[in-house]
Amino acid sequence: MNMTAVNILDEIEETFDLLDEWEDRYQYIIDLGRSLPPIGAEHQTPENEVHGCMSTVWLVAHCSGGSAPTIELVADSDALIVKGLLAIVLAAYSGLTPQAIIDFDVDDLFNRLGLKQHLSPSRRNGLYSMVKRIRAHAVEYA
Repeated sequence: MNMTAVNILDEIEETFDLLDEWEDRYQYIIDLGRSLPPIGAEHQTPENEVHGCMSTVWLVAHCSGGSAPTIELVADSDALIVKGLLAIVLAAYSGLTPQAIIDFDVDDLFNRLGLKQHLSPSRRNGLYSMVKRIRAHAVEYA
């Protein structure tokens, strides 16, 4: 995992630890979503749409060349809470090699943040649909 992603994930985890109430954590997730830059209309296409999410989610992956290629991800959603979850997922995965994405233990991250326990089943399914799409891109580029 690249150091920027580690730093961002550490910051997210530290903030979650400071917030005692889940209502505050949800607000933080929404704030993360507000900080996520929107993707261009040219990426808001059916091929980039993540299926399995209640909200509309678009996800685009680009693989850099070179001896150790990495995958850069951009994503957007029409729902702020989902955009916040996207910000967490992008912090975890963007900039990793395809193999690092495949090997990443996302369940551990979601458990540490409490997302598995505090998201509704439909939001949790959507979150895992995003992860599934990212891993599919990683397999494609591996």
